[in-house]
Amino acid sequence: MNATRQPAVTEGGARAPGPTLPDGQAASSDGRDGALRQELLTLNFGPHHPATHGVLRLLVTLEGEVVRDLKPVIGYVHTGIEKTAEDKSYWKVIPVVERMDYLSYYFNAMAFCAAVEALVEVEIPRRAQYLRVIHLELNRIASHLIWLGTGALELGAVSIFLYCLRERELILDLFEMSSGQRMHTRYFQVGGVIEDIPSGFERKLREFLAVMPKRADEYGAILRSNEIVLQRLRGTCPLDAETLLGLGVTGPLLRAAGNPWDLRKAAPYSSYEEFDFKIPVGSVGDNYDRFAVRLAEIYESVRIIEQAIDGLPEGQFITTDRKVALPPRHELATSMEALIHHFKLVTEGFRVPPGEVYEPIESPRGELGCYVRSDGSSKPARVHMRDPSFVNLQALAHMVKGSYIADLIATVAMLDPILGGIDR
Repeated sequence: MNATRQPAVTEGGARAPGPTLPDGQAASSDGRDGALRQELLTLNFGPHHPATHGVLRLLVTLEGEVVRDLKPVIGYVHTGIEKTAEDKSYWKVIPVVERMDYLSYYFNAMAFCAAVEALVEVEIPRRAQYLRVIHLELNRIASHLIWLGTGALELGAVSIFLYCLRERELILDLFEMSSGQRMHTRYFQVGGVIEDIPSGFERKLREFLAVMPKRADEYGAILRSNEIVLQRLRGTCPLDAETLLGLGVTGPLLRAAGNPWDLRKAAPYSSYEEFDFKIPVGSVGDNYDRFAVRLAEIYESVRIIEQAIDGLPEGQFITTDRKVALPPRHELATSMEALIHHFKLVTEGFRVPPGEVYEPIESPRGELGCYVRSDGSSKPARVHMRDPSFVNLQALAHMVKGSYIADLIATVAMLDPILGGIDR
């Protein structure tokens, strides 16, 4: 951890009073005039530090324990995913983009698949749409559980982290049942999902839905009865909705400031308009509201999943348009045509008509958008993701200026940044 010192200045830019040395730094008091040595400390917070929630470097300028300025420095885990996607067929891009925001892999895949589906104008079966909603909301809960557990660690509430991992394991068990993988499942395909849910999935899902609200009640009861947690959250680092909108901030951070913008309501996709759920909002926009909004969203996700599994339509789990969808697995053993089609689709991919499209969805951290431009080949000419963590990070300096460094730690936790999505 490196630090450099510089003279303190007032808000108007004037140097702090007191005798100065030739190099301009404030001198220590000699005890006769009562002047105090005042200087600013520039601290390298990260890039390797558990409180940065990833490989994030923050250049923090401190006056004592008060944050006077902050500059995020990113790029330490740049993976070149967008460029990699342009060198692969549409079929092979899906597992690549899943690894950007590594806690929201279903959302990454959903944004990309929705963009490609808009270009090829393929119709998604309603059963596939409902299955997507179920997995998206399960993923939202899993992401919020990691946020809550790691955020509680920053506030000194260690037990919550273990409880959150306990419930997250139940979700990953469900992902393993439906896709064979616990993370980065590649379950979403262009045109639907890769397979229908297996026997026993619905029973295990309903068991989880029965227990999750009770566990969320326990989280809230534990944290809301912890006076240290409350003092570190209430009234710390608020930011108004107008400033957040000016910075392009969306998701729980914006809703915590009182703006109910949520793409599931404002621009529904994948049949979200058919579900009844509320959009939790805050009133102050401080760290406590950010905590309360995300915790409330867990209950709403449970409501959505319950409605989706209760009303799950019959029918296909993926489009019957063979231009983009694999043939049914049982046909591969009996049909040479199906086998050849499967081979060509997986190896060469499918061609997408020339055009461009931007498809936004509501991820756990806000608007996740995917821009795809096609030149008519089997590979995208351009893929660009609007990652909410990247945009939301701009607000951090506005939130923490004038606050204590301890409030900076809590605010980074409530920001919930994922550096895989920021750097990508």
